[in-house]
Amino acid sequence: MFFIFGLRSKDKIVGSRAGHCEVCGAMAAQTLVRRTTKFSLFFVPLFPVRPARHYVMCTNCGRSRNAAREELVSA
Repeated sequence: MFFIFGLRSKDKIVGSRAGHCEVCGAMAAQTLVRRTTKFSLFFVPLFPVRPARHYVMCTNCGRSRNAAREELVSA
């Protein structure tokens, strides 16, 4: 008997707004993304293994950075 288990991360787009990117400096849409990581058994996600993380992604250059608390409240 064997078990198939692992971790799975899933991204969900929470919102977006126009703003300046800190990396490329362009005025582009900044997308707020929520990433959750769950333990899965036989490809079924069961329970979260770490708190959800929030990222801001630039649609122009594709780079991401951690979201500040102020950005989470406004979304």
